[in-house]
Amino acid sequence: MTCIDLNCDMGESFGAWSMGDDAGVMPWITSANIACGFHAGDFSTMQQTVLLAKRHGVAIGAHVSLPDLQGFGRRVMKVSANDAHALTLYQIGALAGFARAAGLRVAHVKPHGALYNMAAKDAALADAIARAVHDFDATLILVGLANSELPKAGVALGLAVAHEAFADRSYEADGSLTLRGTHGAVIEDAAAAVAQAVKIATQGNVDIRSGGTLALRADTICVHGDRADAARFAQALHDGLKAAGISIANSARA
Repeated sequence: MTCIDLNCDMGESFGAWSMGDDAGVMPWITSANIACGFHAGDFSTMQQTVLLAKRHGVAIGAHVSLPDLQGFGRRVMKVSANDAHALTLYQIGALAGFARAAGLRVAHVKPHGALYNMAAKDAALADAIARAVHDFDATLILVGLANSELPKAGVALGLAVAHEAFADRSYEADGSLTLRGTHGAVIEDAAAAVAQAVKIATQGNVDIRSGGTLALRADTICVHGDRADAARFAQALHDGLKAAGISIANSARA
């Protein structure tokens, strides 16, 4: 039986500003990528999200980003390999403090937004992030876009990696995600997104925007928690994968 991890970007509220439906989504996922204050999140939100994950038995990971609160981490910034290494270490360390206080440990690291997409193509940047993960804890799992430079960098350093796919994002022929703002970049129809996830998990390929299909490895599938229907979508995705004979567990990343 194929086993898939369901992960979600969480803890993205900031101060009095609320983002996403973490409480509604958490019961349906197996891994939570928690914002560490660079693109979203703050100390209280991080603490609350860690405790919420603990209540549901969900693995926690550091969702590391470029320092870009105003742009939600989605703006490309020039960053050196040394800076990428340092900002990754900084954010993992912040989450690790809350995890330790809750009797948990950080299980994985996943870059966010622009940093994620940059590291998917830039081997030097991918190596810097992977080295930071390895330097912090070589047992951590590095999550990156399927078949991209980031998981390759992790493997080269001996890290366990998780190739990530997306249920509700469209794909280009090179395996990259269609740029946000492009028509069809986000699959709004929940049934269509679930169908894409099931196809990825059962057939190992995905339809691409220009036509045809692309082979795609997926150890973990992302659930976007900032959708208007986030909780219903997470449940539909969970149930749809199970109905297709897919086992759902964070152990899929090992």
